[in-house]
Amino acid sequence: MEYEIADPARAGEGRGRTEWAAAEMPVLTAIRRRFARQKPLLNQRVSACLHVTTETANLMLALKEGGAKVALCASNPLSTQDDVAAHLVKHHGISVFATHGASRRRYYEHIHKALAVKPTITMDDGCDLVATLAGMKARHYAQVLAGTEETTTGVIRLRAMEAQSKLPYPMFAVNDAMTKHFFDNRYGTGQSTIDGIVRATNILLAGKTFVVAGYGWCGRGLAMRARGMGAEVVVTEVEPLPALEAKMDGFRVMPMIDAARIGDIFVTLTGCRDVIRAEHFRVMKDGAIVANSGHFDVEIDTGALKKLAKKRRKVRENVEEFVLARGKRIRLLAQGRLVNLAAAEGHPAAVMDMSFANQALTLEYIAKQRHPLETRVHPVPKKIDAEVARLKLSAMGVHLDKLTPAQKAYLGSFESGT
Repeated sequence: MEYEIADPARAGEGRGRTEWAAAEMPVLTAIRRRFARQKPLLNQRVSACLHVTTETANLMLALKEGGAKVALCASNPLSTQDDVAAHLVKHHGISVFATHGASRRRYYEHIHKALAVKPTITMDDGCDLVATLAGMKARHYAQVLAGTEETTTGVIRLRAMEAQSKLPYPMFAVNDAMTKHFFDNRYGTGQSTIDGIVRATNILLAGKTFVVAGYGWCGRGLAMRARGMGAEVVVTEVEPLPALEAKMDGFRVMPMIDAARIGDIFVTLTGCRDVIRAEHFRVMKDGAIVANSGHFDVEIDTGALKKLAKKRRKVRENVEEFVLARGKRIRLLAQGRLVNLAAAEGHPAAVMDMSFANQALTLEYIAKQRHPLETRVHPVPKKIDAEVARLKLSAMGVHLDKLTPAQKAYLGSFESGT
C-alpha cells in the first residue's frame, strides 16, 4: 500500500475524531452497514479528491466496506486534517496522499498518485482530479465508468468541459442534489464559515457590517447566520433574481464598490474570480477583514493586495495583515482559501451526513449500471435524493403522514373541479 501523509503517529487522535463524527452521521452509518453485507462496490477502484476531514474518512470507510479499493487525495492544500489521514492509513489500510499545507506541485503529485490505482469511478470536490485526467491521453481514463462532483465550483467547471466537448467520461453533479445543496451549502457553509472567521479572529460579529458576496445557497446560509449573530448584512450580486431574493429577505443589496466603503467583514462565495479587487481594497476601512468561502483561492485578488501593501505581517494564526498607504490595514484570513476548512473544521458532520450519503449511493448506482452512461453531466437520480431524505428523517425520529386511498385517487385524476 502506498501513501504520503505528514505524521503516522497521530493516527490515534484521528481515530477518536473520526468516530466522534460518525456518531453524527446516522444515514451514512446505515448505508455503511448495508454496504458491508451486500458489497455493491466489489472490484471497483475509486480515486477520490476530497477534503481530508473526519466526515470524508467515514465516507471512505463506507466505500471500503462496500468492497471498493480506495485512494484518497486532498482537494485543497489547507483542508487536510493530518491526524485523519494517519488514521485511515494506519488503522484501515487506505491509501491517502495528503498533507496539510502542501505546495501546488506536491498537491498535483498527490492527485497523480491517487490516480495510479487506475480508477473505475472517481470522486471530486472542485474538479481538479477530473481536469487532470481530461488533460491526459484517453487510455488513462478509458476504464472509468463515471464520476461524482461534490461542490458548486466543480459543477461549473464540469459544465464548461461538457460545453466544449472535453468531458472525459460521465459525471454526476452531487452538489445539485436537493439533499446536498439545500442543507450542506446553506446550513453547513453558513455555520462553518462563521466558525472559521471567529476562530481566526475572535471578533464580535454583533454590530459589524458583514458583506456577503454572492447569494447562492452558500451565500444565503452565511447571510442568515451572520444576521443571527447580530451583524448588519449587505449582499453583493451580479444576477437579478438572487439579488431580488436577498432584498426580499431583508438584506441591503449594492455593488461591491459601495459595500467596500462601509463593510467591516467581507466574505466571497461566488465560484468566480476577482470578486474583491484593487479598487475595493483602496476604499475599505482600516482594519477590514477579508475572507473567502468559495472553493478556490481566486475570488479575492490577493496579488493586487500584495502589490498595494507597503508591508505585511502575520498577526494571528490564519490572519495576515497588509498595510496600505497612510497606514490602512487589511486583514486577510487563511491566505484567501476556504476559511471554514483552513481556519476551522469544515461543515458539521450532521449535515455532511446527507452529502456523503448521496455520494455513496451514487457510486452504488454507477457500479450497478449494465450499459455505458452517456458522457455528460448527469443529475443524481431522484430516488437517491428521496432515500437520503427518508433515512435522515428516520434518524431524527421524524414521522410523516401518508396519503389515504381517496387522496391518491384525487391527485391522480382531473375530473374534480370547482
